[in-house]
Amino acid sequence: MSSQPPEYASRIRRRSVDTLRGLSGVGHPVLRRVYAARGIQSESELRYSTDQLASPDSLAGLSDAVRVLFRHLRKGRILIVGDFDADGATSTALLLSALKEGFGATQVDYLVPNRFEFGYGLSPELVDVAAEQSPTLIITVDNGISSIEGVARAKRLGMEVLITDHHLPGENLPEAEAIVNPVLPGSDFPSPNLAGVGVVFYLLLALRRYMREKGAFQERGLSEPRLAEWLDLVALGTVADLVPLDRNNRLLVHQGLQRIRSGRLRPGLDALIRVAGRNRADLAASDLAFAVAPRLNAAGRLDDMSHGIETLLCQDADRAWEGAMALDAMNHRRRDIEQSMQTQAERAIERLKLPDSQGLPEGLTLYQPDWHSGIVGLVASRMKERFHRPVAAFARNENGSLKGSLRSVPGIHIRDVLADIDTCHPGLIERFGGHAMAAGLTLAPEGLSRFREAFQSGVAQRADADKLAGVILSDGELAPNEFSLELAEQLRRGGPWGQGFPEPLFDGEFFVLEQRIVGERHLKCRLQHPDVATPIDAIAFNPDPFWLDALPERIRIAYSLDVNEWRGLRRPQLLIKHIERI
Repeated sequence: MSSQPPEYASRIRRRSVDTLRGLSGVGHPVLRRVYAARGIQSESELRYSTDQLASPDSLAGLSDAVRVLFRHLRKGRILIVGDFDADGATSTALLLSALKEGFGATQVDYLVPNRFEFGYGLSPELVDVAAEQSPTLIITVDNGISSIEGVARAKRLGMEVLITDHHLPGENLPEAEAIVNPVLPGSDFPSPNLAGVGVVFYLLLALRRYMREKGAFQERGLSEPRLAEWLDLVALGTVADLVPLDRNNRLLVHQGLQRIRSGRLRPGLDALIRVAGRNRADLAASDLAFAVAPRLNAAGRLDDMSHGIETLLCQDADRAWEGAMALDAMNHRRRDIEQSMQTQAERAIERLKLPDSQGLPEGLTLYQPDWHSGIVGLVASRMKERFHRPVAAFARNENGSLKGSLRSVPGIHIRDVLADIDTCHPGLIERFGGHAMAAGLTLAPEGLSRFREAFQSGVAQRADADKLAGVILSDGELAPNEFSLELAEQLRRGGPWGQGFPEPLFDGEFFVLEQRIVGERHLKCRLQHPDVATPIDAIAFNPDPFWLDALPERIRIAYSLDVNEWRGLRRPQLLIKHIERI
């Protein structure tokens, strides 16, 4: 939650809406305003039927990948190498289960690297472990585009490699048999923001068409798989990885949510939803992002993501529940560790303040010797949200090197910053990769001081006051008659909302009637709008500590209008995202 003290106060700005023409038949006027502010110009853009999915034809590398995969599907042994986050876990579960259940594969298994032992991607060391299973084909999911040495090692050992990834490639590509990636140079695929799980889904779409045209299903006595049956996994992985929800990604997530709400989902995902206390029939993308994904990610952060993958693959409801409960326990441990690290990070940032009231450096570099390497990404994210600066947070790996996770603010491409540092300071960074908003790297401990200076300088070259101001974009005020359950439900179902297609956010001034702390770190309030007779409940999840002492009598907030369900009773509730004193 964005809730800064005065020296870091964000500014609420209201989105502009040029026209509502073309949206006259869309729900509530407020919903029409929200859509228009996100660039929606016609009702057709909000129709998410599967026949409107972007065609696979222009996805780079897909035709070669299908031929390679089909050859090994018939006569080889396939090993899927995944990643240890939710996108990697859903990608692995999707490909493994679909190949087995839909395409008749009998020789297929998976291997996911333990982040503490192997780190990210298809490393040569991981290839040596993979070789013990004697695969003829390694398929990477959500990784591999930077695994030049790992691919070379696999080929020397007699294994072919098929890479499926969505991360930005470097100057050189691995010499794999095929690479499927929507952001390869020269690609004109209309949905470049696919998550790793989305890339895998497209690979399966193309494989199904290829086998249909060759008569392979009939030849092997198989029914053509209905790939929509796996869209629950595609929705979870897409939302969890925070890729921009362009129209194609919204379509995938929408279809996945429809299946989940109707009860057509895998037992493991159903168990995760229940253990998170969410209502499956009313599930929204935000529930996947903030309730389900953290429990799945906890396995990769603290232990081994195979626990999460096995839960997603599980077909038995009782065993799936046991797996979900174990993941929930890991998530509780993760929260405790993260809270301690956040406190240390906040203290460290206070020490980074520049003299002469200049505030903070443009880029923040944080490190504590005892920090948990699986949690530093969360700390970087939380500090970025609070202080509106790109943040690099480091922990020490078991081999003594420093592992860093970086998070950025809109307008500052963090991977480009790392690329510039690598060019200007050759040898400083051992390896790096990532996206515009998130990246990772490793470096030697003695290089931390040089990196801190280079990172601050690199960010400063791209930063300006607006990018570092932490602007809160609001969809305006709600009228007195719009604080209703009907509108709250329309907004909740009006998405899917997420990265690049943000959840509706409103602002306004309220009187504080009551406040109390619930669940140790959440702020529960009863607020009164000046022009509304009935008070309304509000909650701020994990606000910064200075708001927990006592709110002023009157505040200005940015909030979303949501539905609070308690013992069968549904009421509108405000989810506070930002607080300002008046």
